[in-house]
Amino acid sequence: MGSRAWLGLVALLGLSPQSPAQIVDRAEAQFEEGHLAESVAEYDRLAALVPSVAPELWQRGIALYYLGRYSECAQQFASFYSINPADMENAAWHFFCVARGQSLAAAREHLLAVKPDRRVMRQQVYDLLAGKVTPADFIAEADTSVPIARFYGHLYLALYLEAAEDAAGSLAEIRRAAADEYREYGGFMNTVAQLHLKLRSTK
Repeated sequence: MGSRAWLGLVALLGLSPQSPAQIVDRAEAQFEEGHLAESVAEYDRLAALVPSVAPELWQRGIALYYLGRYSECAQQFASFYSINPADMENAAWHFFCVARGQSLAAAREHLLAVKPDRRVMRQQVYDLLAGKVTPADFIAEADTSVPIARFYGHLYLALYLEAAEDAAGSLAEIRRAAADEYREYGGFMNTVAQLHLKLRSTK
């Protein structure tokens, strides 16, 4: 999803560009350690400091997902959608929040309409959520592609199967996404895969 381009806005507002960055660093570190409530609290602190960046804090939405705060999670991604309607991953996380908080049918009914997202596997993920391709066909395409496509394929199939209440299938897919061969891919999303595996393996 998005980057930290908003830090330029912070500088224009006359605030220290380091202070917000340090808050984000702490929030991400807390997330990686599984301290999800603390991570959300750091993002909330940043939003209080610079309210205009609140919609861009999609990482906060992911932390809310793992806390089970699905209504707030969906609101965060809906807010991000209002400023960036071309981010398929954002639409996917909104879908997962609605599915876990309500139902898969409700998530599909309220699937956000996104503009074309040409990044690897993004359109395929969207087609999976929309019911246009089967999970089997989706992962077959990912597995014949480049490593980063395989990583995103297994990660988002795991999340989709979790939304569909297939816990065993989801766990099998997240184990693949969290494999050592994909550690260099995905950036923050690789951290998500590692945390997801840790949280779901302990249940």
